[in-house]
Amino acid sequence: MKKTGTGMCLVLHPTGRKGGGDPSQAVIQLKPDGSLLLKVGAVDHGQGALTILRQVAADAMDVDIDTVSASNRSDDLAPLSAGSAASRVTLVDPHAVVEAAKDLRAKIAAFAAHRLEIPLEEVELADGKAFAKDNPHHHMTFAEIGMIANLGEGKILVGTGAWQPAPVQGHDPETGHLDQESVISFGCCVAEVSVDTGTGEVDVTKLVQVWEVGKAINPLMVRQQINGGLQIGMGLALRENLFPYYPDPANGVQSLADYSMPTFMDYPPELIPGIEEVPHPMGVKGAKGFSEGSATAPGPAIISAIHDAIGVWIHQVPATPEVVLRAIAAQESGGATDYGPNQ
Repeated sequence: MKKTGTGMCLVLHPTGRKGGGDPSQAVIQLKPDGSLLLKVGAVDHGQGALTILRQVAADAMDVDIDTVSASNRSDDLAPLSAGSAASRVTLVDPHAVVEAAKDLRAKIAAFAAHRLEIPLEEVELADGKAFAKDNPHHHMTFAEIGMIANLGEGKILVGTGAWQPAPVQGHDPETGHLDQESVISFGCCVAEVSVDTGTGEVDVTKLVQVWEVGKAINPLMVRQQINGGLQIGMGLALRENLFPYYPDPANGVQSLADYSMPTFMDYPPELIPGIEEVPHPMGVKGAKGFSEGSATAPGPAIISAIHDAIGVWIHQVPATPEVVLRAIAAQESGGATDYGPNQ
């Protein structure tokens, strides 16, 4: 017999390292062809850090993103970043990029003012051009400025920027007031499962996960991150087990050949990611991180859905077929409503 159930999990996830000691730096260079090279230290291991930082740089410089390339090739050469951890990159690193853009814009404006023979305060920058405020046709493109500066005058136009959160302050002993230590993102996951009471197998048939991310700099990547977190959550809830024959560690897995991880083939037929935007004052454009949090909600939601289906709370993960069958047997023999590792 197959029984169905629905479960929900609400989670929150801190982003950034909670106060001071979380620095980031950035460098933006105007190249001879007018394109921009962004140098950062954030590691991109597939989560899209370089893409969003390019987006931030393009927006701050008011140029097309196709003219911005990014490099983080080596810790020895790249500017400092506290790292791709604590879901911090989207929150912290863009500040350094914006500061570098401000610095470069000021240098480009000064260079253009001299070449256009107008006062610095009358120079405006937009759409990859420097022009006179009252006469937009009197202008130079970034390509012209890059060519003249680099090849004609032997100058390098580079902007640098650095930023880190303010140090955490102590709380007021009388009122208990405490300045914000961390930026929080919020998520909700709802899972539907089908439990085969004869075999103990659990199929996730539908999963909806929504995250409030401040501002989605790249909505496509946010949705992909939400769906990517599902693999970890499903593994926690249903599959991944270092010691399948606990309590004897001798029977633990020896390689990934023995370690059962979910794949795309195990994803539910209905998979719905959602985004809520409530811009946060600490983030550039209101953006904040959430990525690691996407893995935390699916697991509890799936376990809750199993409870809804069979009427037993399972406190042992992963809820393998064996665990589910033992939970059903415990309920049938003694009316148990809980099943844990000691049962």
